[in-house]
Amino acid sequence: MSTPSRHDLLTIGQLSDRSGLATSALRYYERLGLIHATRTTGNQRRYTRGMLRRVAFVRAAQRVGLSLDEAKVALDRLPEHRAPSGEEWDGVAESWQSRIDEQIAELERLKAKLTGCIGCGCLSLTRCGLYNAADRAAATGPGARYLLTRDPTTGPEAPENDFAG
Repeated sequence: MSTPSRHDLLTIGQLSDRSGLATSALRYYERLGLIHATRTTGNQRRYTRGMLRRVAFVRAAQRVGLSLDEAKVALDRLPEHRAPSGEEWDGVAESWQSRIDEQIAELERLKAKLTGCIGCGCLSLTRCGLYNAADRAAATGPGARYLLTRDPTTGPEAPENDFAG
């Protein structure tokens, strides 16, 4: 691999402008190993233009719900100093499919719960007799239990704790 000329390198400000990320975010990405910089004799960061692709990749990963750690795992599978081949990219994209499918399913459950909750007409999350009868949700933990858990018709309780009637 040849060393890029100084004209092919971007300052952190240029990378920030081109990527739309704050310089603090870029430094954080660098600490996490998502992007890499060389240093000038004056200790200033310089990024190859390929780092724009890596930043775009991380932002796309976040957009589909992946964590920065998951994005790093995916980036570690791709070449650092050249564009990935179609086959390399397909391997990473395929590994995201199940995650995206899970996210779609979760959004579908959330949509059903929100529709059901608003559909009862009371619009009260504290007094709702339909979704919080006898405050059963409180026993399952803090937070919006009916929005964070199982099917809205069965609630957050584990199946063995459900009671009929």
